[in-house]
Amino acid sequence: MSYLDALFEGRPEKLSVQDVSEILGMTKPGVYKWLKEGVIPAYKIGSTWLILRDELKETLRAGANSKKPDEA
Repeated sequence: MSYLDALFEGRPEKLSVQDVSEILGMTKPGVYKWLKEGVIPAYKIGSTWLILRDELKETLRAGANSKKPDEA
């Protein structure tokens, strides 16, 4: 199991802004800023943000700040 998988283990399918702030170690205003800028994948329904656990996890995985094996 990767560190990223461990970070999301036991979390519900739908995450709240509070959940994301805890997972990423950010403030809630910081999470809202990233939601509005599209950094965090989410859906806005009325005034509520719907953040899907697996979409956030895959976005973090895809944006990992590490070299790919062929870049070594």
